[in-house]
Amino acid sequence: MDRIIYTTMTGANAAAHRQSVLANNLANASTNGFRAEMSTFRSVPMQGDGSTTRVFALEATSGHLSTSGPAQTTGRNLDAMAQGNAWFAVQGLDGTEAYTRAGQFEVSNTGQLVTPLGLQVLSDGGAPIDVPPNATITLSPDGTVSARVGNEPPVAAGRIKLATVNADNPVRRGDDGLFRTTNGNAIPADPNARMQPGALEGSNVNAVESMVGMIAASRQFEQQMRLLQTAETNDKSAAQLLSLNG
Repeated sequence: MDRIIYTTMTGANAAAHRQSVLANNLANASTNGFRAEMSTFRSVPMQGDGSTTRVFALEATSGHLSTSGPAQTTGRNLDAMAQGNAWFAVQGLDGTEAYTRAGQFEVSNTGQLVTPLGLQVLSDGGAPIDVPPNATITLSPDGTVSARVGNEPPVAAGRIKLATVNADNPVRRGDDGLFRTTNGNAIPADPNARMQPGALEGSNVNAVESMVGMIAASRQFEQQMRLLQTAETNDKSAAQLLSLNG
C-alpha cells in the first residue's frame, strides 16, 4: 500500500487538531481573562528501514498568547484587573496553587473570597481570604481587601496574592483552564504587582483571526482527504494492471 496514506493521515489529524484549538479560542472570545491558545505545525521524518523519504506532519501546542486583553470598566467593587504580567493566585480543585487573569470575585456563603466557579482566592500568605458577614468589600490597587461592617472603620481582611509571570516563572494552561508553573512550584507573591479595581480584563482572542484560521484549517483538511482519494484510485488502478498482467 502506498505510504502516502500515512503521510496524509498525519496531515489530516494535524489540521483537525488546529481546528479544535481555534474553535475553543473562538468560543472563549468573550471569556474574561482568557488567553488564546497557540498551535504550530512541525515536520517529523518517519523512521524505519531504508532511507527516510516520508515526513509526518504533527500539530504542537506552543503555549498561549501572553498579550493582555482589553480593559472593561465595570465599577463593581469586587472586580479587578491584574496589571502587566501579574496573575491572581487561586486554589484549584486539586488543592494546588493555580493562576488566573479573571478577576470577577464573589463572597461565598462561608464568607470567603472566591471566583465565580467557587475557587478560593489566595492571600499573599497562601491562605484563603475570610470576609466578615454583611461587610462592604473594597479592593485596593496593591491587592488589599478591606471590609467595612456598618459604620465601623474598614479593616484589612487580607491581601490578594499577585504573582508575576516571567521567563524564570513560566506558566502553562491545565485541563481545568487554570495556569500553573511548569515545575509545579508556587510563584512567590510580588509586592510590586498592581491591579485595577472596578475593571475586568477581556479575552485576548482575535475573533476575525480565529475565523480565518478555521477556514484555512478546514481547507487543509479537505486537501488531505483528496490525497487519500487519489491514493485509493492509484491503488485500484495498480491492482487492475496486476490482474491484467497475471
